[in-house]
Amino acid sequence: MYITITAQSKDGNFRQSVADFVQYLEKENEGLQPPSLGQTELPNEERKIENFFNQYEDNIPTRRVVHDIDSNTGKLMKKDPKFYSITVNPSQYELKRLENNSEDLKRYTRELMKEYSKSFNRTIDGRPVTVDDIVYYAKIEHERTYKGTDVQVRENQPYANQILELKQQMRKIQRAEAKGNLERLRLKIGKLEQKAPHRQNGIRIVQGMKKEGNQSHIHIIVSRKDASNRYSLSPGSKYKKSEVELHGKKVDRGFDRERFFGQAEKVFDKQFAYQRNFAERYRSRKLLLTDPKLYYSTILGLPTHEKALALKVLGKSGIPMMPHIPTNKVQLALKTIKALKRGAEVAINSSSIGI
Repeated sequence: MYITITAQSKDGNFRQSVADFVQYLEKENEGLQPPSLGQTELPNEERKIENFFNQYEDNIPTRRVVHDIDSNTGKLMKKDPKFYSITVNPSQYELKRLENNSEDLKRYTRELMKEYSKSFNRTIDGRPVTVDDIVYYAKIEHERTYKGTDVQVRENQPYANQILELKQQMRKIQRAEAKGNLERLRLKIGKLEQKAPHRQNGIRIVQGMKKEGNQSHIHIIVSRKDASNRYSLSPGSKYKKSEVELHGKKVDRGFDRERFFGQAEKVFDKQFAYQRNFAERYRSRKLLLTDPKLYYSTILGLPTHEKALALKVLGKSGIPMMPHIPTNKVQLALKTIKALKRGAEVAINSSSIGI
C-alpha cells in the first residue's frame, strides 16, 4: 500500500480552484460510454465510466465537486492550500484480493476516511472530528504510466541514451551532414533495444508508457476546511499532537500520519482478509529508512515462506538487496549502509510499497 498526502499546488494551475485537478482526474473517462440500463459491470476492454463519490453518494458530477471544494475556503489566506490530494495505491498483491476493483475500492475508501477523521487531534463543538466533518470527493482510476523514478525506467536509461545518440547520427547521415552506414546503425539500435533489461510486451519500457496488469488506485480530494467551513483540518500539519493557546483558549491541533498510515493497512487487511507480509508493512518500510541493517537482518530471520515473499516484494519494487558486510571493516559497512538507504529512498518513492 503506497499512500501519499499532497497539498494543493501553490505555484501551478491549481492555486485558486480545484477545477484543473478535477479535469485531470477525468482523463480516463475520455471516450468511454456509460453502461446500458441495468448493466452494472462491463468487460475490461469496455470499462465503465468512473464518477466521483463521497462517504454517502455515488455518481457525483464534476461541477458539484468543483463548487463544493472551491466554496469551502472560509478565512483561508491566498498562500494557504485550499485542498489536499490523497492517493491510495494498493500493491499487485493487495489488488488480487479484490473481487470487483471499483466497488471494493469504493467501500475501502469510505472506511479509510473514517480513520482519516480519527487521526486529527482536534475537537469540533467539544467532540472529536468524525467523517461527517470531512468534505471529500474520491475517484477510482485503473491506469498508470511509468515515471522517471521507476526502477525500470532508470535501469533502461543508459540504453535509451545510446539509442538516442545513434538516432541523431542517422538523422545527420540522412541530411547529408555526415557519412555512415544507416543499416549498421539500425542493427546497433536493435541490439540495444534487446539488451535493455526491462521490456513490456517486447518493447523497451520508457517514461510515459502505460503499465500492464491491474493498476487500480484511488484519488481523494479533501477540503482544507471542515463541513461547517469554520475549522481548518490540515493533514499537512507538522504537529502530530499538541495543544496551543488561541484567543485565550487552549486548542488541540495536529494530524497523526503514523496512525493514519497504520490504520489504512489494518482496515484493508480486515476488510479483504489480507495476510500482510513483513516487507509490506508501514512500520517495516519506515525501519528500512532509519535502520537498513536491522531491516534486512529481520527479513533474513523470517520463516522460509515469509522470507521468500518478502524478497520477492523487494525485488519487484527495486529496493537494493543487502550484501554481506565484513564486520571488521567499519567504514566500508557504513558506506554500504548509506548507499542502501539512498537506494531504498528512491525505490520507496517510486514503488507500490512506499510510505
